[in-house]
Amino acid sequence: MTGMLKPGAILFDWDSTLVDNWPGVTVAMNAALTAFELTAWTESEMRARAKRSMRENFPKIFGPDWEKARDIFYATFEERHLDGLRALPGAEELLLELRAHSILLGVVSNKNGDFLRAEAESLGWAEYFHRIVGATDAPQDKPARDPVDLVLAESGHVPGDGVWFVGDSLVDLQCGLASGCVPVLVGDDPISEADLLKWPPAFHFADCHAMRRTLTD
Repeated sequence: MTGMLKPGAILFDWDSTLVDNWPGVTVAMNAALTAFELTAWTESEMRARAKRSMRENFPKIFGPDWEKARDIFYATFEERHLDGLRALPGAEELLLELRAHSILLGVVSNKNGDFLRAEAESLGWAEYFHRIVGATDAPQDKPARDPVDLVLAESGHVPGDGVWFVGDSLVDLQCGLASGCVPVLVGDDPISEADLLKWPPAFHFADCHAMRRTLTD
């Protein structure tokens, strides 16, 4: 562990940070859009539009009947979300190295908590994490700090300089800063210079491999 980088706990976003499950998410979203006679999205559009939680996004997209759209999405996603799930390159190696250095790990995602925990179980990762928190598990979802407080509960850690919040998107930077954690960006998700100035990451890694090398070499 390098001298200047010694987090006691690291909280990870899930999709596009540790795993890729966008094909299944896109199919489920398009099932809901089609049912409401709305234009289907490409996978790249899905990636760009899915940063906020469902309870925040769906009322804007589907209006007062958004709960019907939610049910269609969930029914479709439940059938296939484990089939297309894959770990991003270097993700498992990173988690194993961090555990070996006695760093507490958690997940904070805006994906439904039940699906999130099922995916962690499917990958054999559930035991890596102190707690896995998804959408609706806390009173508010990312970027609010509620899920951070929930994931750290009974961990012996509190938000501060010793806790990193790692994710691929602007909402992760916002959540990290809102909760008082160290915001860390992974990947190359397009974020405007203005947003990066307003919500600056303390560190930016190209991928999980780069983060592992920096923290554990």
